[in-house]
Amino acid sequence: MLIRLAIAEAIAAGTIRVQYRRWAKRRVKAGTWIHTPAGVVVVDSISECDSESLTDDDARAAGEPSISALRKGFRGADGDPVWRVEVSFGGGEAGGRPDRGEDPRVGLRADDDLSDDDVAMVTTKLDRMDERADAPWAWRTLELIRERPAVLAADLGAVLGLERDVFKPRVRRLKALGLTESLKVGYRLSPRGEKLLDIRRSDR
Repeated sequence: MLIRLAIAEAIAAGTIRVQYRRWAKRRVKAGTWIHTPAGVVVVDSISECDSESLTDDDARAAGEPSISALRKGFRGADGDPVWRVEVSFGGGEAGGRPDRGEDPRVGLRADDDLSDDDVAMVTTKLDRMDERADAPWAWRTLELIRERPAVLAADLGAVLGLERDVFKPRVRRLKALGLTESLKVGYRLSPRGEKLLDIRRSDR
């Protein structure tokens, strides 16, 4: 279940508690954790609903301006059921633990026993991030955090010519891969991130 950044941030702020999706069958269940750039979103409940009874108020509660905008965003076939998904925030960017148990990313960050397949998978994801951006940033950001741990995000972003509000969501994407850790001020590489950069340097 994909959640746009603006919606995820509103869920984190507590202003959005529900989402609607059109799926042929249920894709999440109560207790599912969804990792977003804003943190962990938790599925509290899911139930099928009558899409024809949804109103503009329902759409606005889900972060859409109108019911027509909500329906326009539905994927799947017209006859597929619509699901009401109640959500809450499970943990912020700096929180090692969501409220409902340990964030599985914590274990991922500590796992530096990288197989060749692990390295290939993560490398491919980082390369794609760079290819899709106006300018490469993913590998440069990892190197920068390694060189300057515990430095303000705004200062790190300035080195790359990025505003803080652009830099921070990008670092969250690296964190979702288990490569960085948030500190009270700034970031540091996780053991997994350190190992990945060591492998990359040795392969050059």
